[in-house]
Amino acid sequence: MADEILEVDLLAFEQGDDTRRRAVVDGLLRSLSTGFVYVSHDVSDDLIDTAYGLLERFFSLPAETKAEFVAAGTHGQTGYTGLLVETAATAEVADWKEMLNWSRDVAAKHPLRTRFPHRYHDQVLPEAAVPGIRDVLNTFHDAIADLQRRVLRIIAVGIGCHEDLFESMLVDGSTLSRAIHYPSMASAPDAPHVWAGEHADINLITALPRATAKGLQVKLKDEGRWIDAVAPEGGAIINTGLMLEIVTNGVIAPGIHRVVAEPGQSGDRYSVVQFCHPTPWTILAPAASCITPETPQRFAPIAAADALDLVLHQINLIE
Repeated sequence: MADEILEVDLLAFEQGDDTRRRAVVDGLLRSLSTGFVYVSHDVSDDLIDTAYGLLERFFSLPAETKAEFVAAGTHGQTGYTGLLVETAATAEVADWKEMLNWSRDVAAKHPLRTRFPHRYHDQVLPEAAVPGIRDVLNTFHDAIADLQRRVLRIIAVGIGCHEDLFESMLVDGSTLSRAIHYPSMASAPDAPHVWAGEHADINLITALPRATAKGLQVKLKDEGRWIDAVAPEGGAIINTGLMLEIVTNGVIAPGIHRVVAEPGQSGDRYSVVQFCHPTPWTILAPAASCITPETPQRFAPIAAADALDLVLHQINLIE
């Protein structure tokens, strides 16, 4: 079991010989015993910088302006979500953060729109308030979605499946990008709020290219100890979710994490995370390669849409 987060080279897996590919797979699986891994990648730094700059402009707007971009009835799947709305499933008080959520549009007549109208919405982005933000955020979303798809190919090989295991379930999946502004804790209400309480993500994997300050912490499962997670230069943080735990029959557990300010840490924190989701009609079930006499099947099949709705209810985004 790893007691630290390791860094692997995505391009070494894609372009290297069999030995280098195997080393990447082995390193990734060892690191994912923490639920986290650092992945060096080729996503443009300029794109990330531009996206962060526009998002800081948005979060700096007056509260009444930001409120114009709340998308009622979408359960936090697009548009603006204000402070003290989302609550970690294990917490009793809301997180001290505000968010802007977006994904890619799906055609109005697409069967996913008709079958899952509460999952696929017309995107609400603050183009009127921050001109140019729509195109930049959509480009950012596509770049990170491609990164996640490529990481899932390594995971598929690691669990003894074909590289293409996840490919079809990602086509028009409900992958969600979320920009998060964590205001200074000095401005938080008196209740014992934190930036984000201890939790696991519901999706397959989550990607975090960069954050503007420390705060993300990972819980080591065997020790209950918290360690910092900071994306290396030119790299992204990847963490595992509850849906991947089902597909791998528990071989890869979800990464438990929180976002907290250190004592005396001042200032705000900005980050952009992207939750990689399969299409809602995907039936999540343990892969045959992960079911052995030593690891008998732990999970019954469940539709991805049902798994997501359950967690959205737990974190206060569905009444």
